[in-house]
Amino acid sequence: MKVPRPWSARAWLDTAHVMIGLPVAVLLGGLTLLLAAWPPLLLRAVPWFTRVQRSRLHAFLGVRIPPAPATGGWRDSQTWRPIGYHLLSPLVGLAGALLVALAWGGAVVGLLAFLPPKLQEPPLEFAFDLRDNRIQVLFMLIGLALLLLAPLLARGMAALDLSVARTLLGPSRTELGQRIETLTESRAGVIDAADAERRRIERDLHDGAQQRLVSLAMNLGLARATLTDLPAPAREAIEQAHEEAKQALKELRDFVRGLHPAVLNDQGLDAALSGVTARAPFPVKLRVDIERRTTPTIEAVAFFIVSEALTNIAKHAAATKAEVSVRRERDRLHVLVHDDGCGGARLDGGTGLRGLAQRIDSVDGRLRLSSPLGGPTTIEVELPCE
Repeated sequence: MKVPRPWSARAWLDTAHVMIGLPVAVLLGGLTLLLAAWPPLLLRAVPWFTRVQRSRLHAFLGVRIPPAPATGGWRDSQTWRPIGYHLLSPLVGLAGALLVALAWGGAVVGLLAFLPPKLQEPPLEFAFDLRDNRIQVLFMLIGLALLLLAPLLARGMAALDLSVARTLLGPSRTELGQRIETLTESRAGVIDAADAERRRIERDLHDGAQQRLVSLAMNLGLARATLTDLPAPAREAIEQAHEEAKQALKELRDFVRGLHPAVLNDQGLDAALSGVTARAPFPVKLRVDIERRTTPTIEAVAFFIVSEALTNIAKHAAATKAEVSVRRERDRLHVLVHDDGCGGARLDGGTGLRGLAQRIDSVDGRLRLSSPLGGPTTIEVELPCE
Protein backbone atom coordinates (compact mmCIF):
# COMPACT_ATOMS: atom_id res chain seq x y z
CA MET A 1 0.00 0.00 0.00
CA LYS A 2 1.42 3.33 -1.05
CA VAL A 3 1.87 5.73 1.88
CA PRO A 4 -0.08 8.96 1.23
CA ARG A 5 1.59 12.24 2.07
CA PRO A 6 -0.13 14.45 4.67
CA TRP A 7 -0.71 17.21 2.11
CA SER A 8 -1.86 14.94 -0.73
CA ALA A 9 -5.38 14.84 -2.10
CA ARG A 10 -5.54 11.13 -1.29
CA ALA A 11 -4.96 11.81 2.42
CA TRP A 12 -7.73 14.42 2.54
CA LEU A 13 -10.16 12.22 0.60
CA ASP A 14 -9.52 9.32 2.97
CA THR A 15 -10.01 11.62 5.96
CA ALA A 16 -13.23 13.02 4.52
CA HIS A 17 -14.46 9.51 3.79
CA VAL A 18 -13.90 8.43 7.39
CA MET A 19 -15.28 11.57 9.02
CA ILE A 20 -18.35 11.87 6.79
CA GLY A 21 -18.91 8.13 6.99
CA LEU A 22 -19.65 8.28 10.72
CA PRO A 23 -22.81 10.48 10.60
CA VAL A 24 -24.00 8.70 7.45
CA ALA A 25 -23.52 5.30 9.07
CA VAL A 26 -25.19 6.41 12.32
CA LEU A 27 -28.18 7.80 10.41
CA LEU A 28 -28.64 4.74 8.19
CA GLY A 29 -27.96 2.33 11.04
CA GLY A 30 -30.54 4.09 13.23
CA LEU A 31 -33.11 3.99 10.43
CA THR A 32 -32.41 0.29 9.94
CA LEU A 33 -33.05 -0.39 13.61
CA LEU A 34 -36.15 1.79 13.57
CA LEU A 35 -37.63 0.06 10.52
CA ALA A 36 -36.94 -3.38 11.97
CA ALA A 37 -40.41 -3.13 13.51
CA TRP A 38 -41.89 -2.99 9.96
CA PRO A 39 -40.11 -5.76 8.00
CA PRO A 40 -41.82 -5.09 4.62
CA LEU A 41 -40.82 -1.42 4.83
CA LEU A 42 -37.27 -2.39 5.84
CA LEU A 43 -36.96 -4.63 2.78
CA ARG A 44 -37.84 -1.68 0.56
CA ALA A 45 -35.64 0.83 2.40
CA VAL A 46 -32.41 -1.21 2.64
CA PRO A 47 -31.63 -1.02 -1.12
CA TRP A 48 -31.85 2.78 -0.91
CA PHE A 49 -29.53 2.83 2.10
CA THR A 50 -27.12 0.61 0.19
CA ARG A 51 -27.10 2.99 -2.79
CA VAL A 52 -26.15 5.85 -0.46
CA GLN A 53 -23.19 3.90 0.91
CA ARG A 54 -22.08 2.80 -2.55
CA SER A 55 -22.20 6.42 -3.71
CA ARG A 56 -20.07 7.50 -0.74
CA LEU A 57 -17.48 4.81 -1.45
CA HIS A 58 -17.31 5.81 -5.11
CA ALA A 59 -17.18 9.56 -4.41
CA PHE A 60 -14.29 9.44 -1.92
CA LEU A 61 -12.43 6.22 -2.76
CA GLY A 62 -13.24 5.90 -6.47
CA VAL A 63 -14.42 2.30 -5.97
CA ARG A 64 -17.58 0.86 -7.46
CA ILE A 65 -18.98 -2.13 -5.60
CA PRO A 66 -20.95 -4.30 -8.04
CA PRO A 67 -24.58 -4.73 -7.03
CA ALA A 68 -25.60 -8.10 -5.69
CA PRO A 69 -28.48 -10.07 -7.21
CA ALA A 70 -31.99 -9.12 -6.17
CA THR A 71 -33.05 -10.53 -2.87
CA GLY A 72 -35.50 -13.38 -2.61
CA GLY A 73 -36.96 -12.50 0.77
CA TRP A 74 -35.85 -12.95 4.35
CA ARG A 75 -34.43 -16.40 3.69
CA ASP A 76 -31.95 -15.02 1.17
CA SER A 77 -28.49 -14.20 2.54
CA GLN A 78 -28.41 -11.19 0.25
CA THR A 79 -31.18 -9.70 2.38
CA TRP A 80 -29.30 -10.03 5.66
CA ARG A 81 -25.86 -9.01 4.47
CA PRO A 82 -26.72 -5.36 3.62
CA ILE A 83 -28.68 -5.08 6.88
CA GLY A 84 -25.64 -6.41 8.71
CA TYR A 85 -23.47 -3.78 7.05
CA HIS A 86 -25.76 -0.91 8.01
CA LEU A 87 -25.78 -2.13 11.62
CA LEU A 88 -22.00 -2.71 11.71
CA SER A 89 -20.87 0.40 9.86
CA PRO A 90 -21.57 2.81 12.79
CA LEU A 91 -19.09 0.86 14.94
CA VAL A 92 -16.47 0.86 12.19
CA GLY A 93 -17.17 4.53 11.49
CA LEU A 94 -16.90 5.48 15.17
CA ALA A 95 -13.55 3.74 15.62
CA GLY A 96 -12.20 5.24 12.42
CA ALA A 97 -13.42 8.77 13.13
CA LEU A 98 -11.98 8.75 16.68
CA LEU A 99 -8.56 7.51 15.57
CA VAL A 100 -8.31 9.84 12.60
CA ALA A 101 -9.58 12.89 14.53
CA LEU A 102 -7.15 12.22 17.39
CA ALA A 103 -4.26 11.83 14.96
CA TRP A 104 -4.92 15.04 13.05
CA GLY A 105 -5.81 16.93 16.22
CA GLY A 106 -2.69 15.72 18.01
CA ALA A 107 -0.56 16.78 15.05
CA VAL A 108 -2.03 20.28 15.16
CA VAL A 109 -1.57 20.56 18.94
CA GLY A 110 2.01 19.36 18.74
CA LEU A 111 2.95 21.79 16.00
CA LEU A 112 1.25 24.70 17.83
CA ALA A 113 3.90 24.38 20.54
CA PHE A 114 6.10 26.65 18.44
CA LEU A 115 3.64 29.52 18.35
CA PRO A 116 4.85 32.76 19.94
CA PRO A 117 4.02 33.02 23.70
CA LYS A 118 1.34 35.68 23.10
CA LEU A 119 -0.54 33.30 20.80
CA GLN A 120 -0.50 30.52 23.38
CA GLU A 121 -3.01 32.31 25.60
CA PRO A 122 -6.60 30.98 25.89
CA PRO A 123 -8.09 29.26 24.00
CA LEU A 124 -4.66 27.93 22.93
CA GLU A 125 -3.29 27.79 26.46
CA PHE A 126 -1.37 24.58 27.31
CA ALA A 127 -0.94 22.82 30.63
CA PHE A 128 2.83 22.77 30.14
CA ASP A 129 5.41 25.49 30.20
CA LEU A 130 6.08 25.66 26.50
CA ARG A 131 8.94 28.04 27.07
CA ASP A 132 10.94 24.98 28.06
CA ASN A 133 12.90 23.94 24.97
CA ARG A 134 12.71 20.27 25.89
CA ILE A 135 8.92 20.40 26.05
CA GLN A 136 8.86 22.20 22.72
CA VAL A 137 11.07 19.57 21.08
CA LEU A 138 8.97 16.76 22.56
CA PHE A 139 5.77 18.36 21.28
CA MET A 140 7.39 18.88 17.89
CA LEU A 141 8.37 15.21 17.60
CA ILE A 142 4.92 14.04 18.69
CA GLY A 143 3.24 16.45 16.27
CA LEU A 144 5.40 15.39 13.34
CA ALA A 145 4.86 11.71 14.14
CA LEU A 146 1.11 12.17 14.28
CA LEU A 147 1.21 14.24 11.08
CA LEU A 148 2.79 11.31 9.31
CA LEU A 149 0.58 8.77 11.07
CA ALA A 150 -2.74 10.49 10.35
CA PRO A 151 -2.82 9.73 6.58
CA LEU A 152 -1.91 6.12 7.32
CA LEU A 153 -4.74 5.82 9.83
CA ALA A 154 -7.18 7.47 7.42
CA ARG A 155 -6.06 5.11 4.63
CA GLY A 156 -6.28 2.07 6.88
CA MET A 157 -9.73 2.88 8.25
CA ALA A 158 -11.00 3.68 4.76
CA ALA A 159 -9.63 0.33 3.56
CA LEU A 160 -11.32 -1.43 6.49
CA ASP A 161 -14.65 0.20 5.67
CA LEU A 162 -14.22 -0.75 2.01
CA SER A 163 -13.40 -4.34 2.89
CA VAL A 164 -16.49 -4.65 5.06
CA ALA A 165 -18.62 -3.04 2.34
CA ARG A 166 -17.30 -5.39 -0.34
CA THR A 167 -17.98 -8.38 1.87
CA LEU A 168 -21.53 -7.42 2.87
CA LEU A 169 -22.78 -5.19 0.05
CA GLY A 170 -21.27 -6.90 -2.98
CA PRO A 171 -21.86 -10.36 -4.40
CA SER A 172 -20.60 -13.27 -2.34
CA ARG A 173 -17.78 -15.50 -3.55
CA THR A 174 -20.27 -18.16 -4.53
CA GLU A 175 -22.22 -15.67 -6.61
CA LEU A 176 -19.03 -14.33 -8.19
CA GLY A 177 -17.97 -17.88 -9.02
CA GLN A 178 -21.31 -18.53 -10.66
CA ARG A 179 -21.03 -15.30 -12.63
CA ILE A 180 -17.52 -16.20 -13.81
CA GLU A 181 -18.70 -19.66 -14.85
CA THR A 182 -21.64 -18.17 -16.71
CA LEU A 183 -19.46 -15.59 -18.45
CA THR A 184 -16.94 -18.28 -19.39
CA GLU A 185 -19.67 -20.42 -20.91
CA SER A 186 -21.14 -17.40 -22.72
CA ARG A 187 -17.74 -16.42 -24.10
CA ALA A 188 -17.13 -19.97 -25.30
CA GLY A 189 -20.50 -19.90 -27.04
CA VAL A 190 -19.71 -16.57 -28.71
CA ILE A 191 -16.31 -17.84 -29.88
CA ASP A 192 -17.83 -21.03 -31.28
CA ALA A 193 -20.55 -19.01 -33.02
CA ALA A 194 -17.97 -16.64 -34.53
CA ASP A 195 -15.91 -19.59 -35.73
CA ALA A 196 -18.98 -21.20 -37.27
CA GLU A 197 -19.82 -17.90 -38.96
CA ARG A 198 -16.31 -17.69 -40.41
CA ARG A 199 -16.69 -21.19 -41.78
CA ARG A 200 -20.05 -20.26 -43.31
CA ILE A 201 -18.58 -17.15 -44.94
CA GLU A 202 -15.68 -19.20 -46.29
CA ARG A 203 -18.07 -21.77 -47.72
CA ASP A 204 -20.33 -19.13 -49.30
CA LEU A 205 -17.39 -17.30 -50.87
CA HIS A 206 -15.88 -20.54 -52.12
CA ASP A 207 -19.13 -21.79 -53.64
CA GLY A 208 -20.44 -18.43 -54.82
CA ALA A 209 -18.20 -15.46 -55.56
CA GLN A 210 -15.09 -17.53 -56.18
CA GLN A 211 -16.83 -19.75 -58.73
CA ARG A 212 -18.19 -16.71 -60.57
CA LEU A 213 -14.72 -15.17 -60.70
CA VAL A 214 -13.32 -18.43 -62.04
CA SER A 215 -15.98 -18.45 -64.78
CA LEU A 216 -15.31 -14.78 -65.55
CA ALA A 217 -11.56 -15.32 -65.79
CA MET A 218 -12.05 -18.35 -68.06
CA ASN A 219 -14.38 -16.45 -70.39
CA LEU A 220 -12.02 -13.49 -70.56
CA GLY A 221 -9.11 -15.85 -71.22
CA LEU A 222 -11.07 -17.55 -73.99
CA ALA A 223 -11.96 -14.17 -75.51
CA ARG A 224 -8.35 -13.06 -75.24
CA ALA A 225 -7.17 -16.18 -77.10
CA THR A 226 -9.80 -16.28 -79.85
CA LEU A 227 -10.74 -12.67 -80.59
CA THR A 228 -7.41 -11.75 -82.16
CA ASP A 229 -8.94 -9.71 -85.00
CA LEU A 230 -10.32 -7.00 -82.72
CA PRO A 231 -8.89 -3.50 -82.74
CA ALA A 232 -5.88 -2.94 -80.49
CA PRO A 233 -7.77 -0.89 -77.84
CA ALA A 234 -10.39 -3.67 -77.50
CA ARG A 235 -7.73 -6.38 -77.19
CA GLU A 236 -5.91 -4.34 -74.55
CA ALA A 237 -9.14 -3.88 -72.59
CA ILE A 238 -9.83 -7.63 -72.69
CA GLU A 239 -6.25 -8.43 -71.62
CA GLN A 240 -6.43 -5.93 -68.78
CA ALA A 241 -9.80 -7.28 -67.62
CA HIS A 242 -8.41 -10.83 -67.77
CA GLU A 243 -5.41 -9.93 -65.62
CA GLU A 244 -7.60 -8.04 -63.13
CA ALA A 245 -9.96 -11.01 -62.86
CA LYS A 246 -7.05 -13.38 -62.19
CA GLN A 247 -5.64 -11.02 -59.55
CA ALA A 248 -9.05 -10.65 -57.89
CA LEU A 249 -9.43 -14.43 -57.89
CA LYS A 250 -6.02 -14.84 -56.25
CA GLU A 251 -6.81 -12.26 -53.57
CA LEU A 252 -10.19 -13.86 -52.90
CA ARG A 253 -8.56 -17.28 -52.53
CA ASP A 254 -6.03 -15.86 -50.11
CA PHE A 255 -8.81 -14.17 -48.14
CA VAL A 256 -10.92 -17.34 -48.01
CA ARG A 257 -7.90 -19.38 -47.01
CA GLY A 258 -7.16 -16.93 -44.19
CA LEU A 259 -10.72 -17.04 -42.88
CA HIS A 260 -10.95 -20.76 -42.31
CA PRO A 261 -9.34 -23.10 -44.82
CA ALA A 262 -11.41 -26.11 -45.76
CA VAL A 263 -8.37 -28.35 -45.37
CA LEU A 264 -8.32 -27.47 -41.65
CA ASN A 265 -11.71 -29.11 -41.18
CA ASP A 266 -11.01 -32.05 -43.45
CA GLN A 267 -7.39 -32.99 -42.69
CA GLY A 268 -6.46 -31.09 -39.55
CA LEU A 269 -3.85 -28.62 -38.43
CA ASP A 270 -0.83 -30.39 -39.95
CA ALA A 271 -2.14 -30.20 -43.52
CA ALA A 272 -3.43 -26.62 -43.12
CA LEU A 273 -0.13 -25.36 -41.73
CA SER A 274 1.79 -27.15 -44.46
CA GLY A 275 -0.07 -25.06 -47.01
CA VAL A 276 0.60 -21.83 -45.11
CA THR A 277 4.33 -22.47 -44.72
CA ALA A 278 4.66 -23.55 -48.37
CA ARG A 279 3.30 -20.18 -49.53
CA ALA A 280 5.69 -18.16 -47.34
CA PRO A 281 8.26 -16.09 -49.29
CA PHE A 282 11.11 -17.59 -47.23
CA PRO A 283 12.04 -21.12 -46.12
CA VAL A 284 9.97 -22.35 -43.16
CA LYS A 285 10.73 -25.50 -41.20
CA LEU A 286 7.50 -27.01 -39.89
CA ARG A 287 7.13 -29.62 -37.13
CA VAL A 288 3.70 -30.79 -36.02
CA ASP A 289 3.34 -33.38 -33.29
CA ILE A 290 -0.34 -33.86 -32.47
CA GLU A 291 -1.49 -37.36 -31.64
CA ARG A 292 -5.10 -36.37 -31.09
CA ARG A 293 -6.93 -33.42 -32.66
CA THR A 294 -8.17 -30.58 -30.50
CA THR A 295 -11.47 -28.72 -30.78
CA PRO A 296 -12.20 -26.86 -34.04
CA THR A 297 -12.01 -23.51 -32.23
CA ILE A 298 -8.51 -24.18 -30.86
CA GLU A 299 -7.36 -25.47 -34.24
CA ALA A 300 -8.64 -22.27 -35.85
CA VAL A 301 -6.82 -20.12 -33.29
CA ALA A 302 -3.57 -22.07 -33.77
CA PHE A 303 -3.87 -21.71 -37.55
CA PHE A 304 -4.51 -17.98 -37.18
CA ILE A 305 -1.45 -17.60 -34.92
CA VAL A 306 0.91 -19.23 -37.40
CA SER A 307 -0.62 -17.50 -40.41
CA GLU A 308 -0.53 -14.04 -38.80
CA ALA A 309 2.99 -14.56 -37.44
CA LEU A 310 4.36 -15.58 -40.84
CA THR A 311 2.61 -12.60 -42.44
CA ASN A 312 4.22 -10.24 -39.93
CA ILE A 313 7.63 -11.84 -40.52
CA ALA A 314 7.28 -11.35 -44.27
CA LYS A 315 6.25 -7.71 -43.85
CA HIS A 316 8.52 -6.46 -41.08
CA ALA A 317 11.25 -8.89 -40.00
CA ALA A 318 13.46 -9.12 -43.11
CA ALA A 319 14.04 -12.75 -42.14
CA THR A 320 15.81 -15.34 -44.29
CA LYS A 321 14.20 -18.35 -42.61
CA ALA A 322 11.70 -19.30 -39.95
CA GLU A 323 10.68 -22.27 -37.85
CA VAL A 324 7.20 -23.35 -36.76
CA SER A 325 6.59 -25.99 -34.12
CA VAL A 326 3.21 -27.26 -32.93
CA ARG A 327 2.92 -29.98 -30.33
CA ARG A 328 0.35 -31.22 -27.87
CA GLU A 329 1.24 -32.04 -24.28
CA ARG A 330 -1.70 -33.45 -22.36
CA ASP A 331 -4.36 -30.73 -22.31
CA ARG A 332 -2.18 -27.93 -23.71
CA LEU A 333 -1.31 -27.10 -27.31
CA HIS A 334 2.10 -25.41 -27.68
CA VAL A 335 2.76 -23.24 -30.72
CA LEU A 336 6.22 -21.76 -31.40
CA VAL A 337 7.19 -19.45 -34.27
CA HIS A 338 10.85 -18.43 -34.55
CA ASP A 339 12.59 -16.29 -37.16
CA ASP A 340 16.09 -14.86 -37.69
CA GLY A 341 14.86 -11.38 -38.59
CA CYS A 342 15.74 -7.95 -37.25
CA GLY A 343 13.62 -8.23 -34.07
CA GLY A 344 12.10 -5.27 -32.24
CA ALA A 345 8.54 -6.64 -32.32
CA ARG A 346 6.22 -5.41 -29.55
CA LEU A 347 2.69 -6.30 -28.60
CA ASP A 348 1.77 -2.60 -28.59
CA GLY A 349 3.63 -1.85 -31.81
CA GLY A 350 0.83 -2.56 -34.28
CA THR A 351 -2.51 -4.17 -34.92
CA GLY A 352 -1.06 -7.54 -36.02
CA LEU A 353 0.43 -8.74 -32.76
CA ARG A 354 -2.25 -6.98 -30.73
CA GLY A 355 -4.95 -8.86 -32.65
CA LEU A 356 -2.95 -12.03 -32.12
CA ALA A 357 -2.87 -11.45 -28.37
CA GLN A 358 -6.61 -10.73 -28.28
CA ARG A 359 -7.37 -13.92 -30.19
CA ILE A 360 -5.23 -15.92 -27.75
CA ASP A 361 -6.84 -14.27 -24.71
CA SER A 362 -10.29 -15.15 -26.03
CA VAL A 363 -9.61 -18.85 -25.36
CA ASP A 364 -7.63 -18.35 -22.12
CA GLY A 365 -4.30 -18.92 -23.83
CA ARG A 366 -0.89 -17.55 -22.92
CA LEU A 367 1.47 -15.58 -25.15
CA ARG A 368 5.19 -14.99 -24.62
CA LEU A 369 7.14 -12.74 -27.00
CA SER A 370 10.92 -12.44 -27.16
CA SER A 371 12.16 -9.99 -29.79
CA PRO A 372 15.29 -8.01 -28.91
CA LEU A 373 16.58 -5.44 -31.39
CA GLY A 374 18.68 -7.23 -33.94
CA GLY A 375 16.72 -10.46 -33.52
CA PRO A 376 15.84 -13.21 -33.34
CA THR A 377 12.11 -13.18 -32.61
CA THR A 378 10.32 -16.01 -30.84
CA ILE A 379 6.58 -16.27 -30.25
CA GLU A 380 5.46 -18.96 -27.81
CA VAL A 381 1.80 -19.69 -27.26
CA GLU A 382 -0.03 -22.11 -24.98
CA LEU A 383 -3.63 -22.97 -25.78
CA PRO A 384 -6.06 -25.14 -23.82
CA CYS A 385 -7.01 -28.16 -25.90
CA GLU A 386 -10.62 -28.24 -24.65
